[in-house]
Amino acid sequence: MKKYTIKDIAEQAGVSKGTVDRVIHKRGKVSQKALEKVTRILEEIDYKPNPIAQSLKNNKVYQICVVLPDPKEDNFWIPCVDGVDQAIEEFKSFLVDIKLFFYGPSSTKSFKEVNEQILKLAPDAVLLSPLFQKESINAVKNYRSAGIVVSTFNSQIDLEQTVSFVGQDLYQSGRVAAKLMHTIVPDHHDIVICHFSESLNNAIHMQQKEKGFRDYFNGLKGTEHNIVTLSVDQMNPDRTLINFLESNNKALGFFVTTSKSYNLVEILQDHSHKDIKVIGYDLLDKNNDLLKKNKISFLIHQSPKTQTYLGLTYLIEHFLFNKEIPHTKLLPIGIVNSENLITYL
Repeated sequence: MKKYTIKDIAEQAGVSKGTVDRVIHKRGKVSQKALEKVTRILEEIDYKPNPIAQSLKNNKVYQICVVLPDPKEDNFWIPCVDGVDQAIEEFKSFLVDIKLFFYGPSSTKSFKEVNEQILKLAPDAVLLSPLFQKESINAVKNYRSAGIVVSTFNSQIDLEQTVSFVGQDLYQSGRVAAKLMHTIVPDHHDIVICHFSESLNNAIHMQQKEKGFRDYFNGLKGTEHNIVTLSVDQMNPDRTLINFLESNNKALGFFVTTSKSYNLVEILQDHSHKDIKVIGYDLLDKNNDLLKKNKISFLIHQSPKTQTYLGLTYLIEHFLFNKEIPHTKLLPIGIVNSENLITYL
């Protein structure tokens, strides 16, 4: 099939190339007669514009900033950086400038400072991991007031100013963890929701997971489980857990709402002789080793690399090719045990 150029269409319609360009891109003034002529030709040849040629012709460099917790402080975020690198590699031939910014995963001050720095750069878009609720809402409002597009990943904030979210339904993943725990912990034993965090009040993702976990058990009839919440001091996790174990001898199941399951198991091995069941998140090397040894019963895989890769790709293709950004992209909740771990690796 013949590939029609703007020149070909202009000759057939008897108008200038500039008129055809204005009709195709819906910009500038065109007479009704010229519009009808060009539109009829476009329909006859089933014209499809070349988005790559359009983006290069536009000659604008789109700047996108990615904001995520420092992977040196929490290695859960290492795959997220890999996802950013993959997107950079795929779109390196286009006029897109992607910059990474890190904040301390337990520091609201660091989070605010990084977002203030980015606001001064005035990028076209920001892809943000909003760990801290109040601070994230303020950051997003500031970006939108400056005309900056904002997408989020990993943690979801209920805010109209964000155009997109990529991640899992964290409430539902909490329910999945509860269903798994219900199958492996007998009645009349305590189940502990274990948060490794300096400030649970700010941790949106932990709150959502806990709510889903508790709602599952609250909806059951005829079961006897006492659900306890334990916030572990990251500065002194050993002491927090040892004190808890010494005061509670009925705890048999631990649901860890972060990637720190390995930290919990290492402490439990030294201070508990029970066959304690552990369910946590994320395929970190230490977690994987304990899963293979059945020291961890299940891990929920959150696909962190895919989250940043898709979040960035949606923004890039929106700017380059005028593609619509999906408002929400929920990834599957992967349930991993010692038998299927190899398929995820």
